[in-house]
Amino acid sequence: MFRISTKAALRVGVLLSAALAAGTALAHPGHPDATMTASMSFAAGFSHPFSGIDHLLAMLAVGLWAAQNKRSAMWVLPLAFPLAMVAGALLAFAGLQIPAAETGIAASVAVLGLLIAFAVRLPLWSSTLVVSLFAMFHGYAHGSELPHGSSAAMYGMGFVLATAILHAAGLGIGLVAGKQMADRVVRFGGFGIAAVGAYLLSGM
Repeated sequence: MFRISTKAALRVGVLLSAALAAGTALAHPGHPDATMTASMSFAAGFSHPFSGIDHLLAMLAVGLWAAQNKRSAMWVLPLAFPLAMVAGALLAFAGLQIPAAETGIAASVAVLGLLIAFAVRLPLWSSTLVVSLFAMFHGYAHGSELPHGSSAAMYGMGFVLATAILHAAGLGIGLVAGKQMADRVVRFGGFGIAAVGAYLLSGM
């Protein structure tokens, strides 16, 4: 069974910090009189995942699906998503383009909802790949909406923290649900998430 050691967790933290710091160099600095304070940048980043139903549902869904998969997935998936999300944000900070990013975000809601609804359990590497791919789209959207004059590092820390909170909420709901009637409610909720994703895709 795959386990994350303390040393590996520390390495992930260092990698995340380095990626966020790199975002500061890649972001456009703006004029001095328009520069946002660190706290304002952090608040803008923190609020962004809550600004749209697509981001919110997808991040909750990652936690719910991780809880359904149990074991290592409960740690790996909630770690993989923000790491890949930062990578997507860095692409946006650098001015690179990800085609059909909004479609990818809507698809993430639909697909993750279906995975929950049918309680699909994939090998850890493939579930991590699925989550990471979708996270890239979400991260790109966060990064492309970096407010002018804000700190990319603080903005990034804000949206990563918000994402972690939403993952934890989904994970907590999934773990509390158990395997009986409450689990059926979670799966029914997965159908609801998928329906919202389908609606978002229909509007593309």
